[in-house]
Amino acid sequence: MSTEPDSTEGFQPFSPFPAVYPPPRPKFQHNYRRHLIFFGLTFVSATLASVWPALVSGVDPALLFTWPVIEAGLWYSIPVLTILSAHEFGHYFACRYYNVDATLPYFIPAPLFLAGTLGAVIRIKEPFPSKRALFDIGVAGPLAGFIALVPFLIIGMTMSTVGPVPEGALYFGEPLLWKLLEWWFFGLIPPGMDVMLHPLGFAAWWGMLATALNLLPFGQLDGGHIVYSLLGRRATYVSLATLGATLILTTRAASWWSMAVMMLVMAMLVGLGHPRLIDEDTPLDGRRKLVAAFTGLIFVLSFTPVPIEFLVGGG
Repeated sequence: MSTEPDSTEGFQPFSPFPAVYPPPRPKFQHNYRRHLIFFGLTFVSATLASVWPALVSGVDPALLFTWPVIEAGLWYSIPVLTILSAHEFGHYFACRYYNVDATLPYFIPAPLFLAGTLGAVIRIKEPFPSKRALFDIGVAGPLAGFIALVPFLIIGMTMSTVGPVPEGALYFGEPLLWKLLEWWFFGLIPPGMDVMLHPLGFAAWWGMLATALNLLPFGQLDGGHIVYSLLGRRATYVSLATLGATLILTTRAASWWSMAVMMLVMAMLVGLGHPRLIDEDTPLDGRRKLVAAFTGLIFVLSFTPVPIEFLVGGG
């Protein structure tokens, strides 16, 4: 028995109008005015960061907004914004390389905060194409920021002095890199004495803290991107362990609470996992694994378990 082919097979309805597809959404479209406004506000708040505590304590404002005070503020604000810019533009230019749509950095002013800024962020608007792209974009920021802060740290160390610890002073934890340079420049420091940070060194210190916090292997932080590119979905367990370790650190230093709260909010809003990639299967090559190991070294050099502590008495 034979059958006739279906006469409608392969039939396409005729339309007198050509098919019209919407143009692809243009990438990397920026509101430059908005970014410049946020940068300008952050520059002002960082420059005046050392002034706000004195104002709150009742010091005459006329004595504070003078050129020597502003000059000291510029010694801090220019390098700290340079470090933050290097970090965020490291991410941004890596996004441009992989054609992953992203915003320019948003700088966040914080006039009443000790650092004068809450850092800077970029917003990535589309999925990462592969583990290699995720790794390169995630690691570019910490690498660029660390390279930028090291010269400021070294120069700031040479401009700092050793003196007695004043009563009621704030103690800033000393990362391993800081300790190594402190020993190199000043040797063993007697009890009751400490390095009095020059504003340039203070900017580098904040840069190290920002680098260490971003490299925590959690969620969608830079460290979370790196770990996910290495371990895939098993990185969720690393995020959970990091959250637990951060909560434990809050018992040692109250300054960890802000980071712990942020991580808890991230866990509640987006979970501990990482968004899936377009290509989940292609592993990292050996060169990138070496870069990951070097990034781990940067974390060790920049991390301090007690970032900020209030000293009740001198010494």
